[in-house]
Amino acid sequence: MSTNIRTFLAILLSFLVVFVYQYFFAKNLETQKQEPAQTQTQQQAAAPSASPGAPAVTAPSKTPAVKAATAPAGRDVRIETPLYTAVFSTRGGALKSFLLKQYKATLEESSPLIEMVQVQEGSELPLSVAFADSSVNLPGDAPYEVDRKSLDLTDDPKPQKLVFSLAASGQYRVEKIYTFYPDRYSFDLEVRFQNSATTPLSENANLIWLAEAGKKDAEQEEGAIALVKSSTERESAAKFEKRAFGPDVQWAGFESKFFLGAMIPKQPALTSVAFNKDTRGQIVVGLEGPKNTIPQGQAGIFGYTAYVGPKDYELLKQQGVGLEAAINIGNWMKWLAFPFLFVMQFLYKYVGNYGIVIIIITILTKIIFWPLGNKSYKSMKEMQKVQPKMAELKERYKDDKQKLNAAVMELYKTHKINPLGGCLPVVIQIPVFIALYQLLSYAIELRHAPFVWWIQDLSAKDPYYITPIIMGATMLIQQKMTPAMGDPMQQKMMMFMPVVFTFLFLNFPSGLVIYWLINNVLSIGQQYYINKAPTA
Repeated sequence: MSTNIRTFLAILLSFLVVFVYQYFFAKNLETQKQEPAQTQTQQQAAAPSASPGAPAVTAPSKTPAVKAATAPAGRDVRIETPLYTAVFSTRGGALKSFLLKQYKATLEESSPLIEMVQVQEGSELPLSVAFADSSVNLPGDAPYEVDRKSLDLTDDPKPQKLVFSLAASGQYRVEKIYTFYPDRYSFDLEVRFQNSATTPLSENANLIWLAEAGKKDAEQEEGAIALVKSSTERESAAKFEKRAFGPDVQWAGFESKFFLGAMIPKQPALTSVAFNKDTRGQIVVGLEGPKNTIPQGQAGIFGYTAYVGPKDYELLKQQGVGLEAAINIGNWMKWLAFPFLFVMQFLYKYVGNYGIVIIIITILTKIIFWPLGNKSYKSMKEMQKVQPKMAELKERYKDDKQKLNAAVMELYKTHKINPLGGCLPVVIQIPVFIALYQLLSYAIELRHAPFVWWIQDLSAKDPYYITPIIMGATMLIQQKMTPAMGDPMQQKMMMFMPVVFTFLFLNFPSGLVIYWLINNVLSIGQQYYINKAPTA
């Protein structure tokens, strides 16, 4: 196997593995699609009762309720914390807005803050709770009363509660009790259904997160997501299909590339989830918990935690339910990618620039694999030396491939050459490349993180394509340093590879391009050293 072929196969294999991994493993594309057991936004028009807008007790029905043509108006309740500004509505006692104070949408000084709630006007809101297929078939946008006009936790270290209530005298009382914490992106939700009727009630709560994925921006990577048992299930907004999972749902919600809105049930073993779309085309992620029979005079309690914030590993890990799986590095590579993340965070404390951190990690990785690189380049050098004899053998046995193969193997044995010696060291490094590829593509630490001059966001592509072009030039230098061997067609293919990969890297995150560029520069230096070293 010639040096060119081995180099070509090694590089091609690296990128094939990366992209096969990206689209078949990291994206969690399942072959088995399931239809949701039922529509998650089952609702009905409010029937007259003792309290305005409160449905009367009815017999359980499996027929989805019909949503009212116009959603009832609601009053807003504002929540202020050091981390976010949230707005809840009395329409469903649900979430209307959630602005992250520490994250802007763009790098512009006047950029708005990241808004975690994206729904169409008049539609249901995230964290709506419907009681479909229940004795009281309560719609998710029912009108609630609220116990206060606003909450301010910016200077208060203690948790505070917000209570929405809906009652029908002599029948039932529903309370949605939110508990907010000043130092967390997570908050608790307890739904209490008090049975005031004269007979037991059977209630099944459906908690939903609803989102309009209408940005048409592939880089946002929006979609539904859930952790079911130990498997991360994703459904891209761009190619959405209805699906259902469970029970044993640890959490579920809606994600973008760097942010997550997740609902965490207190009883995961009894919880199922469905990915659906409503009549407006909005994505609906619905959690369906256990069906409780509530005796007269008692209350049924449905408990949840909501996390609405960045995909920061430490913050996600603190929830203790595997939320860190939302960082899209894939189950196969997390054993290697997360240690790299910890190293990045550690170095950043001392360096203060993630671009320099990437360069340091590249150098450290190169040092670790330096012996393998030496072995690869030495093998190439030895293969180059025997090329004249290889050409003679090909000419001598051009009509007898069996004898040619035997003669080639004898030549390798005589000169103590391992034909795979130049390829295997490269293949061994493929997992490291994949791990760094995923990490540098999805680590929120790199979002809006500046490097130098024109590179002000390491998670975005180089706006002027300077680093990809330089990276392509370094690949071309490496190609020139490797003696041309093999037939003319193979040589032309190899010379074309730097051009292909330059175009490939144009839209990669600049942090990843910097890693690959520095790695190429170090490889050029190492190969130059080996080529100039005297042969033993």
